[in-house]
Amino acid sequence: MGSSKADIAVSYDVSNEFFRLWLDERMNYTCGIFDDPNTPGGARGEVVDLNMSLEQAQLNKLRILSDYGHVKPGHKVLDIGCGWGANVEYQALVNKAEAHGITLSEAQCAEIRRRNIPGVTAQVVSYLDYKPPVKFDSIISICMMEHIISPAEAREGKAIQAYRNYFRLAHEWTKPGAWFGLQTILRNFVPRNKKDVQDIGWVTYEIFPGGITPRLEEIIAAVNPYWEVVECKTRRLHYERTTAIWLERLQKNETKIRSTWGDKVFDDYVRYLSTCVTGFQKHYQSLAQYSLKRID
Repeated sequence: MGSSKADIAVSYDVSNEFFRLWLDERMNYTCGIFDDPNTPGGARGEVVDLNMSLEQAQLNKLRILSDYGHVKPGHKVLDIGCGWGANVEYQALVNKAEAHGITLSEAQCAEIRRRNIPGVTAQVVSYLDYKPPVKFDSIISICMMEHIISPAEAREGKAIQAYRNYFRLAHEWTKPGAWFGLQTILRNFVPRNKKDVQDIGWVTYEIFPGGITPRLEEIIAAVNPYWEVVECKTRRLHYERTTAIWLERLQKNETKIRSTWGDKVFDDYVRYLSTCVTGFQKHYQSLAQYSLKRID
C-alpha cells in the first residue's frame, strides 16, 4: 500500500547534495515553525516571524514535536520516516535520548550513517515490515503518513483503515504511558482553478508517486482505539513560509543544479515548490501537529 521503495527513491534519492543546496543545514524536509512569542498571536502560530531563519524554525519544529512526544533524557525514541536524520540527531544530541530511525530511502539512511551520531541507529525498512528490538518510550513521525496510501486507495475509501493500522503498529511498538509527536500535511480544499488542479496533480504523481496527503478528519478517526489526541495545532502559514524559502534557495543555486543534475530537475523542482507555496496560500493544503497519548 502507498509509496513503494521505488516511489520513495523518486522522491528522495535525487542526490543528497542536491537537497543539501536548498534545505536547512540539518536537512529537514518538512515544515519549520516560525513562532515569535513576542508577536501578538505568534505563540499560537497564527502569524509567522519573517525575520526568523529557516534553521531556527526547523529547531523550533523539533523542539515542539519533542515536547508533544514527552521525550526525556534516556528515553528510547523511534522516528518513523526519519529522512536524512535531522530529528534523530536532535533527539540524541539535544534530548540525550536513544534514537532509532526507519526510512525506505537508501540515500537518506546513507546520510544518517555518514553522520555517525552517537546514540543514533537507522535502517531501511517499511513500517509495515518493521520488527523493533525494544519497546519505545516515545515516537515521533514527521510528514511520513503522506506515503501510507496512494491516490487510488484514497478514492477507494481505504484511508482510515490504513492509517488505523499505522497507529496500531505504533501502539504495539511502545511502552505503556508512551507519547507520540506527529506532524502531517493535510489535504484541504479542492482547487477550482484549472492550472492549480494540473499542478497539484503533477506534484502528486511526478514528485511524490504512490502517496497522498491525509485529511484531518481521517487522522482523528484513525487514532482510535490506540491513541488519544491531547493536542492538535494547524500550521498552514508556516509551511507556506518554509516552501517559499526552499524555492528561493533552489533558485539561487540554478546554475549549479542545471549543470550538475540537468534542466529537467531544476525546472521540475521550481514547479513543485511554486505549487506548494500556492497550495498553502490558497488553503488547498495545511499542516497539523498532534500530541498523542497511548491508550493503555
